Amino acid sequence: MISLHGLAAAQGNLYWGSSGNDVSRVQQRLSQWGYYNGPVDGVYGYETFRAVQGFQRSNGLAPDGVVGKATRDALGLSSPAAAPVVSRGAATNSGDATLLARVIEGEAADESLQGKIAVGAVILNRTKSAAFPRTISGVIFQEHAFESITNGQAYRPLTQESIQAAQMALSGYDPTGGALFFWNPYKPVSSWIWSRNIITQIGNHVFAR
Repeated sequence: MISLHGLAAAQGNLYWGSSGNDVSRVQQRLSQWGYYNGPVDGVYGYETFRAVQGFQRSNGLAPDGVVGKATRDALGLSSPAAAPVVSRGAATNSGDATLLARVIEGEAADESLQGKIAVGAVILNRTKSAAFPRTISGVIFQEHAFESITNGQAYRPLTQESIQAAQMALSGYDPTGGALFFWNPYKPVSSWIWSRNIITQIGNHVFAR
């Protein structure tokens, strides 16, 4: 009979007793988001276990203390190589929805619900474009893609409106008309971005292809 820990290990999951660089990455992310105060030592012990459970409870996941696929996705630590090669952007789960809501909160906290949905729609549109990674976490954690990831604003507490906006964007609502880019025209931005085909402006953001 295979034990639960043996099954978790066979599936490539992390659990109490695991060790290595993957555990360190989980500890670092949990520390960034305020769930973990212990050492980033690559050892999955009691403190890491409890931090994972706390993160899971806060993000609508089963609080089993095991870092499986859904928890990896919510932490933004999924491996692009492990992503399915079919149906670009079609497969989502609760981890994807939470991650999407975090970036919406970080990028559009002061925008209307429509403005928040629009930011989520851009992220989802990118998963369907060959020019970008095919997963939500891949798009979000692409280097320098989103200021809120770089400056930490995406890691603050979620509001219900950002969660609602993520759900509406995931349901297919796109007020941008297929935009792949957005920016605040009242802030300094690269001159390159103005070469894109502008579709619309919603609140303080311009949306373009």
